[in-house]
Amino acid sequence: MSFDWEYALSLFGYAPLWRATLVVIVLSLLSWTIAASLGFLLALAKLSSYPILKLPVAAYIWFFRSLPLLVLLIFVYNLPQVLPWTSPYLSSPFFAGLLGLVLSETAYMAEIHRGGLLAVPNGQREAGKALGISYSGIQQLIVIPQAIRVALPTLSNQFITIVKLTSLVSVISLAEILLVGQRLYTQNFKVLETMLMVALFYVLIVTVFDNLLKLGERKMDVTRRKGSAGQAELRAFRESRSTPDAPKPGQLSEPRRTIDENAVVVAASDINKSFDEVQVLKNVSLTVSRGETVSIIGPSGSGKTTFIRTLNGLEIPDSGHITLNGEVSFHRSPNQQSDKGQLPRADQIKNIGMVFQQFNLFPHKTVLQNVTLGPQYHGFGSAKQLELEALAVLDKVGMADHAYKYPHQLSGGQQQRVAIARALAMKPSIMLFDEPTSALDPELVGEVLRNIEDLAREGMTMIIVTHEMAFSRRISDRVVFMEEGAIVHSGSPVEIFEHCDEPRVTRFLKDFKIN
Repeated sequence: MSFDWEYALSLFGYAPLWRATLVVIVLSLLSWTIAASLGFLLALAKLSSYPILKLPVAAYIWFFRSLPLLVLLIFVYNLPQVLPWTSPYLSSPFFAGLLGLVLSETAYMAEIHRGGLLAVPNGQREAGKALGISYSGIQQLIVIPQAIRVALPTLSNQFITIVKLTSLVSVISLAEILLVGQRLYTQNFKVLETMLMVALFYVLIVTVFDNLLKLGERKMDVTRRKGSAGQAELRAFRESRSTPDAPKPGQLSEPRRTIDENAVVVAASDINKSFDEVQVLKNVSLTVSRGETVSIIGPSGSGKTTFIRTLNGLEIPDSGHITLNGEVSFHRSPNQQSDKGQLPRADQIKNIGMVFQQFNLFPHKTVLQNVTLGPQYHGFGSAKQLELEALAVLDKVGMADHAYKYPHQLSGGQQQRVAIARALAMKPSIMLFDEPTSALDPELVGEVLRNIEDLAREGMTMIIVTHEMAFSRRISDRVVFMEEGAIVHSGSPVEIFEHCDEPRVTRFLKDFKIN
């Protein structure tokens, strides 16, 4: 028997096949969209620290990934026999098929999204929290866009899988492509010709949507973006600030720092913190006045970073007391349980600028968007006003010319200067620096230190964790030495670096060349 090409090609004009194709497209798109949305919620629940959320979700994912889709479809379609009230909905093969696919695919989508969420560095969440953004805001503005970009290739592949799985819905008599083909070849016995065209219709759907999804992937890939837009806005900004006396970008201002010892910005007392029963902070107390620059030095693992992270709520102490500008931001007595006591409020956290070791810029946003994100979220002004203020802050750190670039287009030193600008845009009353140069190449350290020194000259209140001893000596009003989770010694730079008789401090400093 010869292959009937004329019959096979005539099926391109067979209306029921095109109607069946439309059914497959609609069913696939609805299943994919609903399952992707529900799967994301399940992924968040599975990553939660609350067992009441994690355990039911884990059980759902385990069960529906184990259950064959064919069995699930037959069960759902016949469910009205057990639950008659479902008959108006599940008696329709389309809705029964949609429900079966959603129940099954949601379990797979949850694991795909979980992988995407885990791929977003925790530093991104911490950067959002340091800006005073709520959990939901962090998810919406920072985590979800990055997680979807990571997961999109796998989500796209799952759409292709769903398109092919729709052929199983023929078991409950939905008139999709395979069932229409089966009805044809049972009438004319031209099995190969009919199934070839059925296959081509599936290939056609997959090819079209695969290319559309790849286009979406390219659109979301920030590494393909050049960040060249906005030059007209930048020129207008430059012209508005082109006055003879205006400082050049990155130029240090004249010293005008004053310390108001009667205005305490931060006061921390008896801060204790343990991780896995290892105490990393032991009754740490520190008071910082307005306009004062305090450097915290000490060996690695001495608790320096943990301490400053307790000031803005990135780490919650086991006990202690912290006030910010005279208001209590944290209080917990030693005898209180871990979930008791007053914790920092968002309006207090956003008043503390934080610059991290690893920059933690948001890679899916331009430099300008990184700087305006916090102020826009908190409603500090109109979009245009905040953009101009952000450009001014970027100009201050010598980064205005890069405002419309993306973080991946910048050097490490440039990224850290943008991170400083992002913190300054929140107009904080104090800036925290967590070893801001430790992740930089030696030749890039100077440009960041100059920006920090400029802030000190202008009177910004700062706490700086650093291993740059010469810089600490030059910039600080007070130097604090920590070791084994406790403050061992503190004093002026001269007292610490020249006349210190504390053996642990001199032992630490002997390996540093301090000019």
